[in-house]
Amino acid sequence: MKLLSPKQYSPPPVRVGKRLALGLLVGSCLLAVCLLPQPVSSQVTVASVISVLQLSKEVIHSIIETWDLVEEVGDIHLPFKRNKDEKILQRMHDLSLQILQGEQRILSTMEFSIDSLVKQLSIKLQLETQMRDLADLMNRVSNREKWMRSYLESDETIETHTLEDFASSTVAQDTSSVSSLLSRIDLLVAGSTDLPFRQPGVLEMLLQATQEAKSTICSFGLSAQQVLYQLYNAISITELKGYSMMQFSWMLLKTYGKGNFTAEAKLMRNRFEERTNRTQNLLQRVMTQADREYWRCDPSYGKHKEGETYVQLTRLLQGYIENEVDMNTENTCKENCAYYNWGVRQEQCYKDLYCSKQSKCAGKMYNCEYIDSDMWICPAASSSNRRYEYVQYENGMVFGQQKHCTRGTTKVDSWWRWLFWHCSYCFCVCDDAGSKSDRYINMRQSVSDVMNNKVVTGLRFVKKNRIIFLIVQQGKLLPGGQIENSTLQWVEPEEYNILSPNIRTKVDYNTLNYDNRAMDLDDIILKPSYVVTGVRFRMLGTHMNLEVRMTEMDFGTGKLVDPDKSIWIGSDKTEHSEDKRTEMKLDKPHIPILSPSKSVPDSQPNQFIRFRESDRGMDAAQTTVPFFDAQPVVPIKQTPLGGVGLFHKGQSKFGGFMAPKVFTYDIGPHVQHPLEQVVEEEKRRSTEL
Repeated sequence: MKLLSPKQYSPPPVRVGKRLALGLLVGSCLLAVCLLPQPVSSQVTVASVISVLQLSKEVIHSIIETWDLVEEVGDIHLPFKRNKDEKILQRMHDLSLQILQGEQRILSTMEFSIDSLVKQLSIKLQLETQMRDLADLMNRVSNREKWMRSYLESDETIETHTLEDFASSTVAQDTSSVSSLLSRIDLLVAGSTDLPFRQPGVLEMLLQATQEAKSTICSFGLSAQQVLYQLYNAISITELKGYSMMQFSWMLLKTYGKGNFTAEAKLMRNRFEERTNRTQNLLQRVMTQADREYWRCDPSYGKHKEGETYVQLTRLLQGYIENEVDMNTENTCKENCAYYNWGVRQEQCYKDLYCSKQSKCAGKMYNCEYIDSDMWICPAASSSNRRYEYVQYENGMVFGQQKHCTRGTTKVDSWWRWLFWHCSYCFCVCDDAGSKSDRYINMRQSVSDVMNNKVVTGLRFVKKNRIIFLIVQQGKLLPGGQIENSTLQWVEPEEYNILSPNIRTKVDYNTLNYDNRAMDLDDIILKPSYVVTGVRFRMLGTHMNLEVRMTEMDFGTGKLVDPDKSIWIGSDKTEHSEDKRTEMKLDKPHIPILSPSKSVPDSQPNQFIRFRESDRGMDAAQTTVPFFDAQPVVPIKQTPLGGVGLFHKGQSKFGGFMAPKVFTYDIGPHVQHPLEQVVEEEKRRSTEL
């Protein structure tokens, strides 16, 4: 293509109107440092790293084709003239749409904030500085794109000199050019590899920050791996915008007769390829180390609501006051409270004393203890699951939170029988499966519709008919590990109650009691290429034990492989295994929703926990703990799951919560380099010029 030099010809002003209103590169990209959860964003299609790489591949193809049109213009002196020039404009318009649509698909519903990331992760000053520098550089690229967009959207005539100046400054060799901005972004992201002064980049440092802040990563609505690749997505889109803007600038300058620029374009392509490959290799390394687990933070203090943020067992084990004379068939008081320690019953109600004024413990009593002879008891409302609000002993000790007693206190006194036997009131723990005791765990499976290619995307605990269920959310699987959001739905549990016909304990549900109240804590991670398609509880000895159904997935096609051959897996470890399962014990636990601080994970896989009564001193042992976290555990970037876990979260001296966790599908092994073939094609094209 032969063009006149500027001395031979000076082109007239160029008018660019609303016909190209979307501009060269539509939309701005803010730094993806921290994803702030939004209620509606759970309905957004998953945009994985693969989507960004595919977008890059498509844009590079468009650039190649546009360069071909630039060459076809031939000796036409005017930069935008005739049909062929209109084709160039249309190609650039199409390029704008490609990037716009990709950006909307990947980043459109996300709000990014460095300040939030700094606050949530408590990141170090060095990383904070680098993140702010990165944000500044990316915003500069976005601002330059906005300038270009304003030219293309203008109804007024844009002078040729203005467009030339913009193109020249975009590719100039100075600190404000796009080329320089992209190089500085690359240095911040990848770090310096020069020894002995190697400096890790933002991705590596952010990985370390997420590892050190596991107790707050739940605030992002994503797993740590998802946070990292969302940052990568935004950086990649910025890089792609800059690359496309520079390519267009070379085309514009070549069309204006400023030179051929083949060598410059080749160098730029090489740098683009090097940066892309380096960042992808780094991404693969950090994603291998990044946690994929996601769980829910507690709501703020005072925001808990039963049935929405938590559900609970009731009266499984509960503090109960009984006189020893009523705990034996002989009506004697010759023992002491500690003697009645293992599964005794109320045998009678001696002389209709205090035993006749409270709801009877119709089950067994355990762990009886003598506190003091005399006491004042504040009974709870008849509609409450509690028996007592508080108990005040004559020696000054108080069980529970002493406050105004609506129903009035009752004075209860122990007494002497003859000179030798003291008939003491004992404080025991009652195990009574009465009408106010919700102590049932569902054992039926909750599964996705695998025959219609649906997988599990989230979990939550719910309570229906006094039974606690662990249920799944399902969604239809798409290619590349994406989910069709219009198909998302919770799989509601089958309606039944413990008195329904043909309902069997240990099969349909499990009844907890003093001897059978342990639940195992495990992380069940699936093999590569498998995804979660169901959950259920089983009995492993006397323990409730979580099982997960897994089904093989073809990542590329998004199809489940042999869904009718799905497999159930779980951990078979017990207290008697070689790798023994150990107990996580709760020490004097208070009611969990009263904790002023949010819960943090405090259990480990291969442990178990026993449901128990709350602390006697703080709550008169009236509440069963831990509670169950009932919040939906669904990452806001919907994705198939590569694992499921059950863990305990809490604070010291509080009962905490049993909570599900999910592990997002590991896309790290699928991060490859799809740009190489297309870049090679562009190199061959430039060689032929």
